[in-house]
Amino acid sequence: MTTIRLTTQIKSPVEEVFDLVRSIDFHMISVDNTKEKAIAGKTSGLIQLGETVTWRGQHFGIYLIHKSIITEYESPNNFTDEMVKGCFKSFKHQHIFYTTAFGTEMIDILEYKTPYGILGKLFDNLALKKHLTQFLNARNQSLKLYLESKNVVKSHHDNCL
Repeated sequence: MTTIRLTTQIKSPVEEVFDLVRSIDFHMISVDNTKEKAIAGKTSGLIQLGETVTWRGQHFGIYLIHKSIITEYESPNNFTDEMVKGCFKSFKHQHIFYTTAFGTEMIDILEYKTPYGILGKLFDNLALKKHLTQFLNARNQSLKLYLESKNVVKSHHDNCL
């Protein structure tokens, strides 16, 4: 099993971060480079406990399908999505949020297993882990940029009143 753990500091209230991470619409915008689209299940709005979403996206030059379900949910502290159908042997993504003096600390813990035995492990070591890490980092930076710029504008507006 491979584990990717990322921590992102965001100057925004935990509730805003939690909701934006659950937004199907924002996900499609933030990962535009992979042309990801929600094609079944929850296809827009905020995903909730027990709901599924099926994504179609381009990775490594081919379109892949990934269906996940929200298996754990405690607003605004955490939620977990797990693969129901897709290219992995298993895939579990925990999203954890902590309120800090800074705003919010967001932690991603992605655990997955590749199929195809030694060939899958080799592919993981050569390309997949790096690709998924870059994918998550890019998405997290989009979240951070959007929320922090939104809060800067709000703060500036509040100071002008």
